[in-house]
Amino acid sequence: MPALHLLQEDHQGAPPAFHLLAKPTGAVCNLDCSYCFFLSKEMLYPGSRFRMADELLEAYLRQLIEAHERVAEVTIAWQGGEPTLMGVEFFRRSVELADRYLKPGQRAVYTIQTNGTLLDEEWAAFFKENDFLVGISIDGPRELHDAYRVNKGGKGSFDQVMRGLGFLQAASVEWNALTTIHDANAEHGREVYRFLRDDLGAQFIQFIPIIERVSEAEADGSVPWSSWRDRPLYVQEGERVTGRSVSAEQYGRFLIDVFEEWVRRDVGTVYVQMFDVALANWVGEPPSLCVHSETCGLALALEHTGDLYSCDHFVEPKHKLGNIRMTHMLELVDSPQQRQFGLDKRETLPMGALLAQNRAPAEIMTQYASADAARGRNDPCTCGSGRKWKRCHGAGDFAEPIG
Repeated sequence: MPALHLLQEDHQGAPPAFHLLAKPTGAVCNLDCSYCFFLSKEMLYPGSRFRMADELLEAYLRQLIEAHERVAEVTIAWQGGEPTLMGVEFFRRSVELADRYLKPGQRAVYTIQTNGTLLDEEWAAFFKENDFLVGISIDGPRELHDAYRVNKGGKGSFDQVMRGLGFLQAASVEWNALTTIHDANAEHGREVYRFLRDDLGAQFIQFIPIIERVSEAEADGSVPWSSWRDRPLYVQEGERVTGRSVSAEQYGRFLIDVFEEWVRRDVGTVYVQMFDVALANWVGEPPSLCVHSETCGLALALEHTGDLYSCDHFVEPKHKLGNIRMTHMLELVDSPQQRQFGLDKRETLPMGALLAQNRAPAEIMTQYASADAARGRNDPCTCGSGRKWKRCHGAGDFAEPIG
């Protein structure tokens, strides 16, 4: 690995800051949530103990801080799997190491995403002492949360999550709610929002749509497996979605129902991430959520082995950048592979390709018409609804037989 000053000279064009989710337990979790695609990532590391080694922890924090030498705040973010399986002492050590490597004038900002089931007074005291922002995964009231967020025995985790959250609240730990939207809670936007706001006292809320993109689904969304542990490694491929997935119409209606409640009484007191992002886009501010950005590539994932991936949603072999044991993190973040990954969002979209060629965006309709003409009436619809083309967006192109 080259000397740091030489590395920094070679990567003057590297981003001054980026977001990195570190996964100290990899995909290992004490829950078995049915829709959690990341559970299948265990298959990437057969035989692994799924625990980040002490020497790798130190290398990770040192390199992360070195890569952010031009900024005053360094975000140290933990996720999983379930990161609290590492135990409190692992994170105490991480804080000590960060303090050792922070430059004068720099400070660390700590975040952790957890299912909350393992939290107790010791965890809460540690989070409070070190100003952690704790994300709690909660999908709504008991019957909605327990639909898919279950333990290894298939039983709901609601009571354990509420217990863990209670410890955070008793210690005045800053926390936010992360709620996934799926077929079980998609029709209950107002109920979910009111539960988060009134029953839990949540002031910061993120809504994440569950879209399980697969090739195995039948027209009704059914699949030959019940959870991701029962099927091959999940990758971003396939033209169908599972029955658990939220449809575009459901997700839109969910957000509308939440907005109609929020806008009448909670503006300025409850912060819903999607609404903040929409407002920022409206007034011309840079999006704080990567999916709303023109390009991406600044939200990476670090596995427990030191493998660095282009994105948390693309932890798969073709998007592995390298390993920070062998190559400095800064070099990987500024690599041609990662820069192209970020540009692909803009350059490989059909409209983006047309604009790059100084052609009219309306030409995309001709491209779609050509593809649709070759599409079979019983093929899956391109919208991902799981319905047949003839019964969805291709309905106007086929005359259904009478009788």
